[in-house]
Amino acid sequence: MEAAAAAEPFLRLHWGNPSSGHAFARPCAAEVVRARVAVAELIGAHEDEILFTGCGSEADNHAIVGALEAEEARRREGLFNGMAPLPHVVTSNVEHPAIEQCLEALRAAKRLTITYVPVDGEGRVSSSAIAAAVTRETFLVTVMHSNNEVGSINPLEEISAAVRASPEWPSHGLIHTDAAQSIAKVDTDVGALGVDLMTIVGHKFGAPKGVAALYIKRGLQLPKLLHGGGQEAGRRAGTEAVVMLAALGEAARLAKAEAGPLRAHMRRTRDLLHTLLLEGLPTGPTRVIGPADDAHRLPNTLSIGLQHVRSSALLASLSEQVAASAGAACHTSAASISSVLRAMDVPAEFAVGTLRLSTGRHTTEDEVRRAAKLIIAEAKRQRAEPTEPTPAA
Repeated sequence: MEAAAAAEPFLRLHWGNPSSGHAFARPCAAEVVRARVAVAELIGAHEDEILFTGCGSEADNHAIVGALEAEEARRREGLFNGMAPLPHVVTSNVEHPAIEQCLEALRAAKRLTITYVPVDGEGRVSSSAIAAAVTRETFLVTVMHSNNEVGSINPLEEISAAVRASPEWPSHGLIHTDAAQSIAKVDTDVGALGVDLMTIVGHKFGAPKGVAALYIKRGLQLPKLLHGGGQEAGRRAGTEAVVMLAALGEAARLAKAEAGPLRAHMRRTRDLLHTLLLEGLPTGPTRVIGPADDAHRLPNTLSIGLQHVRSSALLASLSEQVAASAGAACHTSAASISSVLRAMDVPAEFAVGTLRLSTGRHTTEDEVRRAAKLIIAEAKRQRAEPTEPTPAA
């Protein structure tokens, strides 16, 4: 609501181009600066370290492709001979498709090689395993800060320290994290995390869909994302989406101002949902997926596997009453277990019944109770029906 109110004047009153010099442009230019400052303050950065993008996927892709192009330019300058191995990336095996598919496209083009480091049964990757995968050809380590399916938080501070301490780590190597799920939910100070690049996604913390940012550490020069005008300090051409940036800036200011109460509210409503589901369903066929230690998972996320239940069918039957996602997507007549649950070795009988549930700033306890009641009733109904074979993991 507050983000929409902040954006409204730039829909109705202030229509100037921020890059122009006339009076109509000045409020728009000032709002772009204001938004950049707000986002920077939210993550402990300087305002000139914030590059606005259209979405998190764009930010992720620019981090990877920009880092690779910078590495390729270094090699062309003669620092490597033509027989040198390809540039190398280290990542986890549960990354968002914006990371994985970008890397795979570059690998298919024979521009880099990749090491995927496996996560443990809680969906977390260890700092020692990431550091052990580093070679002298590694130019980029990219590991998500927290997982979008199970809410597991990776130890980025430890990962950054271990990577930089590796004798194999080149001085020009970069560390990137996709923090889309973490912003406003847990601390994401870029200095504390020790990262060079970080993806920030607006709609994950109250801004509209279609606006995001990439943190780029001072002194780091990536090739231009878009060529044309001089917007975004010459890094990304194109007239700024002032309406979206006004909303993003307000969402960032609110997230910083309300950090403590907001996180406590999300944790309280998430825990209530957790308790109600476990009370209403037998504990044997019901399993919480993700970190056991609450400090290692997001305060708003609950991933729960229901044995003898098809989550896709359950959510389809409740789609007009409960907005949630399944850990298994339905393709024709067969259930497909998500790659994240496979990577965590979640047993197939729980994986196909996994629900991805979350609470937010406006979620009420009454809504949580109603949602839990509906989920419990539908799960019991499915369990009472004849079971179908569970697909192999």
